[in-house]
Amino acid sequence: MRRFDLTPLYKSTVGFDHVASILEQLASADTDNGYPPYNIERVDENNYRITMAVAGFSEDDLDIEVREGMLRVAGTKPEKEQEDSDTVFLHRGIASRNFERRFRLAEYVEVSSAKLENGLLHIDLRRELPDAMKPRKIEIATGNGQSHKTIEAQPDQVN
Repeated sequence: MRRFDLTPLYKSTVGFDHVASILEQLASADTDNGYPPYNIERVDENNYRITMAVAGFSEDDLDIEVREGMLRVAGTKPEKEQEDSDTVFLHRGIASRNFERRFRLAEYVEVSSAKLENGLLHIDLRRELPDAMKPRKIEIATGNGQSHKTIEAQPDQVN
């Protein structure tokens, strides 16, 4: 397992100590078995989509949960379907096993919707910055109090 030395980060930043715990969680994550396959795409500046191939799972078999910045997607097949002893497969290429996938969400990223369509689960995410985080004008008064200088941030310069 790799260890990251984030000491230089702490010398010039305030409030980023949670980055160390996130990196530790990612480094210690169990080996990914690749099931089910998924895509993560950036739709535009503030919208993202996770698409998972969940063929054979119905809406009732899937569970989507967000807790403490972690998106958890789980699929559970009923015991009766998993242990169907009457079926004899000559080749079994379509997996139907239970699964659980976790995705760490950045701050201010929320799940906006989820849709199951043609064996694909689409989870749409949106980044919503609070008003306090959006760019704003700051008036600067001079020492004599007569004139004001304005500093204005451009939206494309703030992320």
